[in-house]
Amino acid sequence: MVIYPAIDLLDGRCVRLRQGDFDAKTEFSDDPVGVAQGFQAAGSGWLHMVDLSGARAGKPVQTDLMRRVAAGTKAKIQTGGGVRDAGAIETLLDLGATRVIVGSKAVSDPVTVTQWLRRFGVERILLALDVRIEDGMPYAATHGWVKGSGLSLWAVIDAYADFPPLHVMCTDIGRDGMMTGPNIQLYDVIRERYPDMKLQASGGVSGLEDLAALRGSGLVDGVIVGKALYAGKFTLAEALAC
Repeated sequence: MVIYPAIDLLDGRCVRLRQGDFDAKTEFSDDPVGVAQGFQAAGSGWLHMVDLSGARAGKPVQTDLMRRVAAGTKAKIQTGGGVRDAGAIETLLDLGATRVIVGSKAVSDPVTVTQWLRRFGVERILLALDVRIEDGMPYAATHGWVKGSGLSLWAVIDAYADFPPLHVMCTDIGRDGMMTGPNIQLYDVIRERYPDMKLQASGGVSGLEDLAALRGSGLVDGVIVGKALYAGKFTLAEALAC
């Protein structure tokens, strides 16, 4: 299970949002390059970097900063935020990204995203699917979690049935930034329905016991760690050794 330390960039600073709310942010550092280098020094081979300013604007906007982060570390980077067209994917790959995160577009326009998967390859794209649990059913949300799509998570994933093994990050919005534990039950159902998926867990990690539970479940290939890491609940070295 790969540990992906999160670097969320908003107006040049490292922040964390609570349940995707831009008005509920906590700033952790004004030196994203230094944060990335610290994660690499702790042993991380990957970074999960999101341009929150780009997500809000609908296009990547902190590209110079992202270039400096990529140049300042040897870790592989999966990154996104506001990716709405193939040009944005090309830009991020040219900046040094290993994998580009596609969020709202993956829900709203699977035909176009399918074309991107064919063009760039499944290893180059990570579908970021954010869900709200309603009456036990996971429904996809879009545009920074503000809008509901009316589509179940299953309907969204089924649109990409021609692309196993697909890289997918699934976030339970109700748990993100809340440190209430990951939704292992959701990942269990996803894994049962899509056994070949390369699944990343996101949202809710509060301590090493959560990482141990995810690893022990065998359900996910990776996990994003964010607020708990910045809040000092554990160190990245401890997470990697968990």
